Amino acid sequence: MKISDIHKQKKNVLSFEIFPPKKDSELKNIDETLGILCELKPDFISVTFGAGGSANRNKTIELAKKIREEYGVEPVVHLTCLCYDKKEIDEFSKQLASEGLYNILALRGDRNPNIPEKEDFKHASDLITYLKEKDDFCIAGACYPECHPESENRVDEIRNLRKKVDAGAELLLSQLFFDNRFFYRFAEDCRIGGIDVPITPGVIPVINAAQIKRMVTMCGASLPERFLKIIHKYEDKKEALFDAGMAYLLSQVIDLLANDVDGIHLYTMNNPTVARRICEGIRNIVSEKEESPAAHS
Repeated sequence: MKISDIHKQKKNVLSFEIFPPKKDSELKNIDETLGILCELKPDFISVTFGAGGSANRNKTIELAKKIREEYGVEPVVHLTCLCYDKKEIDEFSKQLASEGLYNILALRGDRNPNIPEKEDFKHASDLITYLKEKDDFCIAGACYPECHPESENRVDEIRNLRKKVDAGAELLLSQLFFDNRFFYRFAEDCRIGGIDVPITPGVIPVINAAQIKRMVTMCGASLPERFLKIIHKYEDKKEALFDAGMAYLLSQVIDLLANDVDGIHLYTMNNPTVARRICEGIRNIVSEKEESPAAHS
């Protein structure tokens, strides 16, 4: 099922993100994580794209197939383009279509000095346009509540995001953030800018201070004072930071749902303990998800 159709039928769509295990020894963790997550009956699970060769890309496809065939959940496959040419994208898109994997999160991809960039796709909007010409894919795009690090300003951010939607992106999944006010302002800017597709906030639990600081440096998310106090207070106390970080995440999710966002996209980090705590914390909340009027028409 196309995830754009899921959004037409449901309010507050719930989704998770996982990544292909790098080692065979991590396969047990991913199965445990998926088993826990799927107890909540998510509407879809996205699988990150393994850059750096066909073997890694094949792991993405294998995991997407597992999610659909063994757990009965719709997978969404990430696809980056900055370091690939049209021939390589053709090959991968044909693989996806042959496996019946028609939901794609189209991304430019991060710049990596160790992997040479190619000339065919400079922006995610280029990839979206190309994929829409190839097959009947449902394309999601990424968005940045606090602006992409390479954007000049908020106006430039919305202008570039509009290009993705005009190219064929049917919904948007956001980069992580820690202050919901940024997301609400961003969503309002999108509507003013004529972007009317579903916009789903992406959130992540704080359970490792060093990891979060690295991620924030990469994506440009700001750290609100309340969040910083949690890190500073508990960064040297692993168990306490885990509990405090999960509590912060759940408070974000509850506030977002109370404000009728289009959905919640949770970055799980393939951690079964995180998955279980998330599920325990929001089980009764997501069970109250109401179908939109469109579902009854």
